[in-house]
Amino acid sequence: MLIDTHAHLNFAAFDKDYNPPTTLPLQKWAPREEVIKKCLENNVWIINVGTNFETSKKAVEIAQKYEKGVYASIGLHPINLDTGLVKIRVDESEGSHFEKEFDYEKYKELARSASSGRVVAIGEIGLDYYWKPKTKRKLELFKEKQRAGLCQQLDLAKELNLPVIFHCRMAHQDLIEVLKSKFQNPNFKIRGVTHGFVGTIEQLKEYLKMGFYIGFNGIIFKKIEGINFEENIKNTPLERILIETDCPYLAPPNFEERNNPLGVKFVVQRIAEIKNINFEKVAEITTKNAKELFKL
Repeated sequence: MLIDTHAHLNFAAFDKDYNPPTTLPLQKWAPREEVIKKCLENNVWIINVGTNFETSKKAVEIAQKYEKGVYASIGLHPINLDTGLVKIRVDESEGSHFEKEFDYEKYKELARSASSGRVVAIGEIGLDYYWKPKTKRKLELFKEKQRAGLCQQLDLAKELNLPVIFHCRMAHQDLIEVLKSKFQNPNFKIRGVTHGFVGTIEQLKEYLKMGFYIGFNGIIFKKIEGINFEENIKNTPLERILIETDCPYLAPPNFEERNNPLGVKFVVQRIAEIKNINFEKVAEITTKNAKELFKL
């Protein structure tokens, strides 16, 4: 079996009436119920990840329809935190909904209202400096607000004893500093994964040293200046790797235009090639990793 540890079937892109920006016939874009059915038939389990309250709530609703194999993570993505300092780009495939601040009690109640074992993580949370203010003063305030939102959600994960799914874009050094500062408190213990890791070998080693898992998805098929995905995979022990799709984004080569959890097999194949081990071994260990981290 395979476990897609980071999917977004809770996004509008998988609604029955979603009108995709594509020239492909609409019927090629199956709604989420059909996608989930096909995944479970092919022994692919799914964790749908929230990016704001609405998509978190949707992830929980979806998870509660299934006895096993479909789970939810809830959280406020840094891009969905409206700091008032930068123009926010609307993502139609997500069904974007922005929040002025992280509502700790509302998210906690959502987690507690779910059936036992359905909410398996807090995320995706973190830092994202891709869209940022241009002036120094506004940039510092922008970063400060993102860090505050992140720390609140780390506290929620600690209170609920749930692992964390980190999102980080162009901000790894700041995220590492926040986590190191948190770990100075001996009472602070957190488990988690840096999802869709795009960083340097040095940053990779910092996350591994802190005990985190590393998530790899279809971005490993791309070329990004300054990033060596092959070396990152080689330097990550198999026992610390999680596989994911981040669907509907980052479709692997020669797969469907709109990614879905079945595309996770291509990530497994690529990791197996790089590490020179067989597909079955990567599938076995990454599945074990996901079950242990998320208590599936």
